[in-house]
Amino acid sequence: MVYCRSMEYRRLGSTGYRVSTIGFGAWGIGRRLWIGAEDSESLRALHRSADLGLNFIDTALGYGNGHSERLIGQFLVEREERIYLATKVPPKNLSWPARGTLEEAFPRDHIVKCVESSLNNLKVERIDLLQLHVWDPSWFKEDQWYQTLEGLKSTGKVACIGVSVNDHQPDSVLELVNSGRIDTVQVIYNIFDQSPEDKLFPLCLKKQVGVIARVPFDEGALTGSITPQTSFPKKDWRNFYFQENRKKQVFDRVVPLKNLLGEEAETLAALALKFCLCHPAVNTVIPGMRSVDHVESNLAVADQAPFSKNMIERLRTHRWEKNFYLPS
Repeated sequence: MVYCRSMEYRRLGSTGYRVSTIGFGAWGIGRRLWIGAEDSESLRALHRSADLGLNFIDTALGYGNGHSERLIGQFLVEREERIYLATKVPPKNLSWPARGTLEEAFPRDHIVKCVESSLNNLKVERIDLLQLHVWDPSWFKEDQWYQTLEGLKSTGKVACIGVSVNDHQPDSVLELVNSGRIDTVQVIYNIFDQSPEDKLFPLCLKKQVGVIARVPFDEGALTGSITPQTSFPKKDWRNFYFQENRKKQVFDRVVPLKNLLGEEAETLAALALKFCLCHPAVNTVIPGMRSVDHVESNLAVADQAPFSKNMIERLRTHRWEKNFYLPS
């Protein structure tokens, strides 16, 4: 295993935070929808990531009904390093993607209650970055959500605010980003879904809004581990994501990517992570990590040279418009 020798850090928009280019995506350690994580190994993975210089963790109250947050809180009390924490308020109506009115999704009392729960789970007095877990552009015209978050900032319980963009809908936050009301956006961005580059990323650079790139591996597809014969544990949500012939679809798309492996990227996972980090708007990418092996292989990318212009141009040709988060 090649370990990270020198972690790279980038400024997260105008927050003032300098965060590791590889962050810790903590959905999987919540254990509810990703089957197979063990708490003891998840804790070892968190510690190993900090040992290697990772200083940004993204979680959510909805990940295992707070289980992910509680594990991170347990980890934090044993560390002295400055670790930046991002978490999310789930919509009250539990609708992913966003549906309904603002009052149905993010009423004031719900946001405040969720923040108190997250603070307790994480064992911290302040959340570095609080994000709404979904966003509907129709909510922009209402001020309640913003006033509530600003109120939490004024009390010192929240430092910065952002939104997690609906799956494959980067343009849904353009008006919000342009308003200057938020500090960050979290958006799906990978070799297949390159759509944030069209409008969102240029606007984020202009407005100095931080970008957190999520789903860099397309839920595992871009690691090369998904074949037509792949099976997942019962109750694992990937049975839905890769339903029917979707495993073959991604397999057929990933096989040609192997032709790009070599000096610039030895593995498909490295290819996927380095692609995300090539765009200047991206401040950090948050692959899901549930084991020490995941941490060490992902963080090994952090000190590698960026892709050549030729490699980026070749990866551009692999753009693929799809939405596996919807039923087939």
